[in-house]
Amino acid sequence: MKLTETLEDFYTIKVNGMPENLKKEIGHFNVFKLDDFVGSICKPFPYTRKDFYKISLIIGKNKVHYADKISVIEDQALFFANPQIPYNWEQVDENQTGFFCIFTDAFFSQYGNLKEYPLFQPGGNPIVPISMELAESLKTVYLRMFDEINSDYAFKYDVLRNLVFEIIHLALKTQTVTTSLYSKSNATIRISSLFLELLERQFPIESITQQVNFRSPSEYANQLNVHVNHLNKALKETTGKTTSQIISERIVQEAMILLKQTNWNINEIAWCLGFEELSHFINFFKKNVQVSPKNYRLTEIV
Repeated sequence: MKLTETLEDFYTIKVNGMPENLKKEIGHFNVFKLDDFVGSICKPFPYTRKDFYKISLIIGKNKVHYADKISVIEDQALFFANPQIPYNWEQVDENQTGFFCIFTDAFFSQYGNLKEYPLFQPGGNPIVPISMELAESLKTVYLRMFDEINSDYAFKYDVLRNLVFEIIHLALKTQTVTTSLYSKSNATIRISSLFLELLERQFPIESITQQVNFRSPSEYANQLNVHVNHLNKALKETTGKTTSQIISERIVQEAMILLKQTNWNINEIAWCLGFEELSHFINFFKKNVQVSPKNYRLTEIV
């Protein structure tokens, strides 16, 4: 079972052809009309991780399968997908329209940090319901993307980066976003960001020979050259959660994904997630999900 869809897969399967410079680019960006990817003749999006980011303006009733959750889009929404979490979406009715853009992490190298935004952080909500008025404004932003990408302007990719950030900020303004992260000291914010980046760097797990390197708060603190109490305090201030809570939530999320998406046996999954004893993993999973890994997998398959 394929765990990650690459850009090459996307272009081969969905677009029937790859851009000439795809493999030579340092960072990739493109924009599409959603209308060309929906309907009975179109191939469904597989439930997989993608190795690229995707921001979609979806207008029409849909179901989005994201990590271990299912969300229903009733009218219109923005969907922010990142490479860490598998997803797909299925149209519920035939009346579908919208746009989406895709881009790689490298496209934003030294141009802001996408991972600092709640929409792309672990535990964040990537689906943002919007009004029809805002949907019309967002259509204009996507149409500007088409104009820029087809232009000869030497700095068009800088303009495109700005347009992506415009979408992100329009989405964030519709939500009740905590400002506590930005009211703390720069050192607190930096430690929290470095921790979350280090945590996410261990995922996705794509092979039964791959194992997470760090499991405990003290191991992360050592890597960041800070005292574990200092790390815990910084995370508590910026996220409202302890170091252990954040690590456990991410391990549970990855366990759910592997149980749902692979045919690996539970012992293999436990080892990949850093549990040397199967019983420890089963107890951990049951404590957090209220069912055993075996029963979770069975209910997902039914």
